[in-house]
Amino acid sequence: MAGPHRATVEGGGSRRLACLATLLLACGCSAAAVPDDNRTEAMFLQWLPMQRAEVAAFEAYLAQQQVLDVSPTWQLLRTASMWKECQAAPFQVPPRAEWPEAARVLALLQELRRTKVLGPFSVVSAYRDPALNRCAGGARHSSHMQFAVDLVLLAPGDDQKLCDFFRQSGQGWNMGLSRYPSGRIHVDRTGFRTWGADYTSRTSFCRQLAQKRP
Repeated sequence: MAGPHRATVEGGGSRRLACLATLLLACGCSAAAVPDDNRTEAMFLQWLPMQRAEVAAFEAYLAQQQVLDVSPTWQLLRTASMWKECQAAPFQVPPRAEWPEAARVLALLQELRRTKVLGPFSVVSAYRDPALNRCAGGARHSSHMQFAVDLVLLAPGDDQKLCDFFRQSGQGWNMGLSRYPSGRIHVDRTGFRTWGADYTSRTSFCRQLAQKRP
């Protein structure tokens, strides 16, 4: 799913971004916006001028790794949903040391899409710095401080497909998988594990699905 910000890599981006920003701000809309999430594409375009060079470098790195089109850049740079309460930025480019991890996570999402395990989705949270992670109530060693994604599925998902992929292929991908009570799906590559509301495998949605099988 390619976003409009690929122009920062391909050249001629300033004019196109300026035009897009004007249109979005005029109509108050954004592509693939998640309900109740005000970190929209229009907000990203307001934030972008302060970080344009670093965003372009991040996109260039992802393009080199062939994962640039997995998700729009403005979604990949979303921080935590509690950014406002924590007086943090709504978007953040991960430190360059974490870019390889970002590419690894995106490669996994690419595979989940290729195999039709995942349909359309929106990334609602990705990298968080330690201070924001702590304020937002993240786990002490949260993988978001390296790079992880929380997804909202934009169409009815097949939990069984996702759990089957985790069981059959997750170890090879070093995949971490969870579904929060809100319905968000967490994916990382910092360890083969699954967990639920109490952060243990006992409450994993995959385990609960397995127990329901005849």
